[in-house]
Amino acid sequence: MGILDNRVVIITGAGGGLGAAHARVFASEGACVLVNDINRDAAQKVVDEIVAAGGRAVVNTSDITNYADSENAVKQAIETYGDLHVVLNNAGVNRDRMFASMTEAEWDTIMAVHLKGHFCISSHAVHYWRDQAKAGHKVDARIINTTSGAGLQGSIGQSNYAAAKAGIAALTLNQAAELRRYGITANAVAPAARTGMTTAVESMATRMAKPEDGSFDYWAPENVSSLLAWLASAEAAGISGRVFESEGGKISIADGWRTTQGVDKGARWLPAEVGEAMQALLAAEVPAQPVYGA
Repeated sequence: MGILDNRVVIITGAGGGLGAAHARVFASEGACVLVNDINRDAAQKVVDEIVAAGGRAVVNTSDITNYADSENAVKQAIETYGDLHVVLNNAGVNRDRMFASMTEAEWDTIMAVHLKGHFCISSHAVHYWRDQAKAGHKVDARIINTTSGAGLQGSIGQSNYAAAKAGIAALTLNQAAELRRYGITANAVAPAARTGMTTAVESMATRMAKPEDGSFDYWAPENVSSLLAWLASAEAAGISGRVFESEGGKISIADGWRTTQGVDKGARWLPAEVGEAMQALLAAEVPAQPVYGA
């Protein structure tokens, strides 16, 4: 059928938006998809669409922020389809607020859904894959995380969301480095697409509207899904520890933090001397991309 024939995939937050698009594209490429969403009706609608199109999918309503409950998603995938190959962490919410006005609850909600949510199901999946590898079975597994441009360069009014998404990017690097020995790759993607979250603001909804003339739908979420489907395939076994950006027809790699040559006195800088070092550092630096909304 496609590049994901018989690959078993868990997609979180797949009852709508990007997650639903990912589920449909993955299924069309032959994957067996566990459609995870706490909204059962939304998840069931996506499953019904996939099955009607000839694909394979089932509903899962595990709470990705609950470590014990999230294990049920992994168990269901294995019990239903006999194996597990991919965890695609997609679920997310917004609680936007300027930092000076942000509440503890708004901070905690974002950390739970995004950062802890990326940990829970992945942790149980890794335990399964590690056991398989230690038993001598070949493992060709994938963790695909969802970060954001907000996490890569900051975003005004989204300090909670930006911090969580930056944490996800760093988590991905660690997962890639630690899990390679078990046959597991880890990559992250920062998507830009038309979803309920991105079109909540009227100006964004207008900008991202589907063209009526039948031309290329630049903001269609399926544009992002294609990259993720390839990363989930056997062809991507050699790709790990990368953070990609996907928008329209463009795929790019986010070039992360790098240590510069720096200035080295060979001895302790006195506090009054640091200004001289700072001038040299700033004169040689490549400026970061501006914070969104700055």
